[in-house]
Amino acid sequence: MKWTQRLGNQLFEPGRDQSPGEIIFFKLFELFVVFYTIKFAWEWGIYTASRNVEVVLSLGLANYIDVSMFFDNYLALANAAFITLLSIFSYFRLGYKWQYMVVMILLHIQYVARFSQGEIPHSQNLIGMSVLCFAIGAIFFPDKKKMPRFVMGGIIFFIGLGYTSAFFAKLIGTGLSWNDGRHLWLWIGEKSIDILSREGFWEPNFLQSMALQSTAVASIILLIGWFTELIGFTMWFKKIRPFTTMLLIGMHIGITMTMNIRFDAFVMQLILIGFPWYILLDRYIKTTPKLLKRIL
Repeated sequence: MKWTQRLGNQLFEPGRDQSPGEIIFFKLFELFVVFYTIKFAWEWGIYTASRNVEVVLSLGLANYIDVSMFFDNYLALANAAFITLLSIFSYFRLGYKWQYMVVMILLHIQYVARFSQGEIPHSQNLIGMSVLCFAIGAIFFPDKKKMPRFVMGGIIFFIGLGYTSAFFAKLIGTGLSWNDGRHLWLWIGEKSIDILSREGFWEPNFLQSMALQSTAVASIILLIGWFTELIGFTMWFKKIRPFTTMLLIGMHIGITMTMNIRFDAFVMQLILIGFPWYILLDRYIKTTPKLLKRIL
């Protein structure tokens, strides 16, 4: 068997029968993605509509279309409303199978219109990538069994690839000195200025204090996070996926504690896709009739 086939079996599990728990979990996960899609669309739209500034940095499609038109005439809010409507239709499979693709394009436009005006985050990128997987799945794998397998497998593949790619991007951009503890000092200092300007005071927590008192400790913290990114691709393999997921969640908690950068949607999505929740749901479904009989 070729390695591509083995990898495909690990990600998409074509030989496993579909269970009720898998169907329920997939719809719950899809609801999670739809909720955050709508949430981000309105947050970005409200921010964009409240500003009337020039494009500071063109991102994505903003290099080809003039997104400044979203700064006026409440066009960003209209876009958010359209995204909301199409997302709900797509979730309930009403209308056409290409609707998720339109949602993805409009959400991308909403993103580039918002973040062409300032600092570019990547804490929402995982939701956008999930919408892309839903769009491809709905068009090319509309079958009730194939679509969930493709969507979940595709998301896991890109998450693993993304983390490992982040390791090599740091290596190529900075070299082996990326985990120099003084870099962490710089990042802590930069975020402290943001917090100080927003809240009027800033006090380092115990982890930040440890890192600021010793370059060795700061370097070890960065090295642990860097190594965790390197092994992100191991999420592709079913048996070790939960362990890799726990390491990635721990890494994000460490990022929050050291640099005050939160990845709420990121972490919640890791929790959802990194563990076989459908097995727990199947067990519950099997035992529920017995519990009902006892109660009645």
